[in-house]
Amino acid sequence: MRTGQDMHADASASTQADPADADAAAGQQPERSLSPSRATDFMTCPLLYRFRAIDRLPEPPTAAAARGTVVHTVLERLFDLPSTARTPEGARALLEPAWAELLAAEPEVGELFHDDPSGEALRAWLESGAELLDRYFTLEDPQRLEPAEREMYVEATLTSGLQVRGYVDRLDRAPVTGDLRVVDYKTGRAPGPDFEHRPLFQMRFYGLVLWRMHGVIPRLLQLVYLGNGEVLRYEPDEDDLLATERKLAALWAAIERAQRTGEWRARPSKLCDWCAFQSLCPAWGGTPPPLPEQS
Repeated sequence: MRTGQDMHADASASTQADPADADAAAGQQPERSLSPSRATDFMTCPLLYRFRAIDRLPEPPTAAAARGTVVHTVLERLFDLPSTARTPEGARALLEPAWAELLAAEPEVGELFHDDPSGEALRAWLESGAELLDRYFTLEDPQRLEPAEREMYVEATLTSGLQVRGYVDRLDRAPVTGDLRVVDYKTGRAPGPDFEHRPLFQMRFYGLVLWRMHGVIPRLLQLVYLGNGEVLRYEPDEDDLLATERKLAALWAAIERAQRTGEWRARPSKLCDWCAFQSLCPAWGGTPPPLPEQS
């Protein structure tokens, strides 16, 4: 079974490039806009959504989230190499440059290893990322793949007026039929049956956005779990994606209701153990900060 820490690691990594957060950082309050990570936040805990999307509270870096970012970068850059160079050794060679790039962009991640004068902890951390990359090659042969898109920004407006958007790790297009396959990498472990609905919701979200963008339903949604080497595949149909659209409309209605009333309720769960905001949560004896004034 996938642990709470694994789930938190993937969720943390996914927040780093949230397009709705980019709007907020630029001083623009996103209106009727939702990404998979923020939708998952609200379903997990409305107060978590508030802390991230409304309050924009900073979160300390974690080794798991940083590793997820670096591994995703390597898997994106891997396809810049000639097909014959897409080997485990080629991927490992990209690991340290990806770490250096992250460190330059986000110097605070260096604090993860500031008590490591020997460099031993950093080397072990890099090796843990290399092991995830090695496992990737047991699941796919990148020498036989030519992705249509990587780290693709997708955006669409649903019939309800809600704007949905995010980043797709990889989009494959079949050369003859043109069928689309959406691929998402996870650096954690595959969930047990009781937890599959959340990652599948994320993939249906992407399937819906692509359908609304191009008028074509992706043939396959695929989650690649590097933590334990499992692949979760799902073939969506129109009914699935229409149901996802209705769910998103209902979810946004609940978010708007919380915005009107100011009631962002905590929803305690096992994931609280890895929440950066536990000290501010009423469920743990904390007090949230005042809500920011609406501009």
